[in-house]
Amino acid sequence: MDMILTTMLLVLLQFQGIVLDDSPTRVETDLKVEMEIMGTLRPKSVSEISSSRWTLDCGGMDREHADWRAVRGYVAPLGIARIRQQAGWARCEKEPGMYDFAWLDQCVFDAKRMGVDVWMELSYGNPVYEGGGGRNLNAGFPTSEKALEAWDNWVRAMAEHYKGTVIDWCIWNEPNGHTSGNTVGQATDFAVRTAEILRSVIPDARIAAFALTKADPGWIEPFVRELAERDKAHLFNSIAYHHYSHNPDAGYEDVEKSRAIVARHTPGLRLMQGEGGTQSEWCRNGALSNTFWTELTQAKYNLRRSLGDLGHGDDTEVFHLCDLEYRAVKRHWGLLRYGLLKTTGQADGFRVLKVKMSYYAIQNAVSVFNDALECLSPDNTTSAIHGVENAVIYDWKDRATGTPVAVFWDASAMPSNGNTVQEARVTIKGSPLENPVWVDVLTGNVYKIDASRISRTGNATVYNVPAYDSPAFITSEDILTLDYSWYVREGKYMKQYQH
Repeated sequence: MDMILTTMLLVLLQFQGIVLDDSPTRVETDLKVEMEIMGTLRPKSVSEISSSRWTLDCGGMDREHADWRAVRGYVAPLGIARIRQQAGWARCEKEPGMYDFAWLDQCVFDAKRMGVDVWMELSYGNPVYEGGGGRNLNAGFPTSEKALEAWDNWVRAMAEHYKGTVIDWCIWNEPNGHTSGNTVGQATDFAVRTAEILRSVIPDARIAAFALTKADPGWIEPFVRELAERDKAHLFNSIAYHHYSHNPDAGYEDVEKSRAIVARHTPGLRLMQGEGGTQSEWCRNGALSNTFWTELTQAKYNLRRSLGDLGHGDDTEVFHLCDLEYRAVKRHWGLLRYGLLKTTGQADGFRVLKVKMSYYAIQNAVSVFNDALECLSPDNTTSAIHGVENAVIYDWKDRATGTPVAVFWDASAMPSNGNTVQEARVTIKGSPLENPVWVDVLTGNVYKIDASRISRTGNATVYNVPAYDSPAFITSEDILTLDYSWYVREGKYMKQYQH
């Protein structure tokens, strides 16, 4: 009887509904803004918007650091229409020549049913073969002739299995890791041989070469030069890089140097940010560890990293959907709290404990900064911000109406655990906006910019608004989708519901 009850409980837990807060108060902070609140951004799922420049990391399942079944229900409501998944050669081929894709199928085909594409990363070696390398980060490429042949066979089997379902691929995670022992030459040969197999099966595949630990000009230049000399650049569409720095606005200098190098040698390739984020509490290990992060600083970090990547012209990736248990991996201990969801470990079924502030903050960002807007390149930015030292500003516009959207924040340091605002003067080219609003992306709260805060200078309009170390933007209320439920209960805005 006890066994039957236990089994029933596990089944119920596996299929239990998700718990998401979609109310206007889903994110609450102590931010104080002396402006009239108009409403709150309404979250949008993948069925409502196109968000092709965003990726949500769902990797690590190849090494059983997380479980798709425990977190799948939280993917589509976030609004991001592409996930990263690591294929895991060692989990697929535990016996030579015998492939088991069932664990991966449950994610790939489930995601596709949700309307979410998969960016499939082919990573890590396989100890079942001598010279096959390890299944962990920095384990190095397979080296023996037999292992390389087995790698080729697995890649071909993967491509044939997912042809027509997976179009986006990536070759090897962090090959330039400082303990991997890989050279640029080895990585180039390995990437080329793998890409040639993928293209032979899926001619229109979109292939990223690597997911580098950072945008490293010293690694990227010899790679693209070699591709050009060998006439192999056509095999790839992009080079992915990871971006970790305590201040999320640091490091773009190397991104731009790398972009110039790529444009000079292989102009058909582009850069994309393939992994970036931070933890929500102090953790012993992992990127940016041993720092007293909080849910608030994590949310600010993820917003600044994502909108900064997009502002520089690259696709962006949010690391990670859920917390990861690296218990069995050398150099890592315990749960790493990078997730938008706080989860338990393997012993407790990777159960979701709570939805973090960062989940709702990213949901707010994606609901606005999606394919309905066009991001202008930094060279074409005409807006400016004054009064806040080391602030950044990026120009977007609504594709349908041309309405400007200027997003900005204080980029002077890593995110703080407070919400101190400064008064900023934001100059936007053109006439004053109709129904101008200031929007705090973190909470989703939308505030009216009244006439006393607006002035003209030449052919531009100046808005006096708050700014702090989390993104906010100025635009017209007319292009936003808001939740007015607070105000309906209070008798405000009833005219919107009388028709």
